[in-house]
Amino acid sequence: MREIFSIVLVIIGALIGAGFASGQEIYSFFYSYGVIGLMGIIITCSLIAITIYKSLKIIYQNKINNYDEFLKIFIKNEKVTKAVNIVLNILLLVTFYIMIAGFGAYFEQEIGINRILGSALLAVMTAIVFFTSVKGVLRVSEYIVPVLILFIIVIGGMNLISIQSEVELSTIKKGWLLSSVSYCSYNMILLIPVLISLRKQITKERNIKYIAIISGILMIIMSIMIYMLLIKSDVEISTLEMPIVYIIRTFFTKFKAIYAFIILSSIFTTAISIGIGFLQNISKNKKSYTQFVIFMCITSLIISKFGFSKLVNFVYPLFGYLGIIQIILIIRKKTYCKKRVL
Repeated sequence: MREIFSIVLVIIGALIGAGFASGQEIYSFFYSYGVIGLMGIIITCSLIAITIYKSLKIIYQNKINNYDEFLKIFIKNEKVTKAVNIVLNILLLVTFYIMIAGFGAYFEQEIGINRILGSALLAVMTAIVFFTSVKGVLRVSEYIVPVLILFIIVIGGMNLISIQSEVELSTIKKGWLLSSVSYCSYNMILLIPVLISLRKQITKERNIKYIAIISGILMIIMSIMIYMLLIKSDVEISTLEMPIVYIIRTFFTKFKAIYAFIILSSIFTTAISIGIGFLQNISKNKKSYTQFVIFMCITSLIISKFGFSKLVNFVYPLFGYLGIIQIILIIRKKTYCKKRVL
């Protein structure tokens, strides 16, 4: 069981970045569609669980070591494989930009400091880590993720007890199903490399089923808790960069310092893991590594001017639509059990 839960925590940590923890993703992909968004959450998280199960099966049975090997199972054309890798690298880079923008958005919304200064602070911090030691920082996420999960469930539970407002049943918009599927697909683009890195930690193939089920259940619970917290907002959510941060500061003041630490730490560790993934994929030598670190950090400040919520609402759905083909291929792919020689 320890193996299962340790892998689940890594998966959940990859899925709940700044966009999720801030409430911006749940608002954009589900809440904005009305009460039907709750159905969208259940469909999305179930689809995520199924895709995790199928992906891990493929990775485990074929002993996949990198994303390129994973792609070649579905795509035999090298040019297409290269094109998909380019898309992945672009998504990694843009997600890094979104983390930088999210850090700046927090400081602007909660402290009143110009977002560029907050973004610059994280850009410098990530650059220092990229040039020194990454492993130590990434280990922090092992402690942050369980705390974040527990925090969302506890605050969400308190909210359900005290909530007085209701979701308007008539507020249902078209496109909710496509939005739900695209949320799963863009997450899986980023999650596949993480799942590949976890292959050697899986000692028994039967554990894959439990890893997928527990991951799906946790995502459903946390997503619904975030959704219900959004109902509590006394201002128009679309005007907030980080709605959950605002709601906790306003209605759960005793916990605002804890959540501030959690969300800023999550953004920092996510930026590091995403950034190092991009650097490893794109850098050919030490010189190019240094050049790309400088390029990433400088351009992140320029991109962060567009705003955290605008980047999340535009970029994630775009990559979600592109990733739908991938999840269709994964789910349709037949898995097999190799006969083991004793």
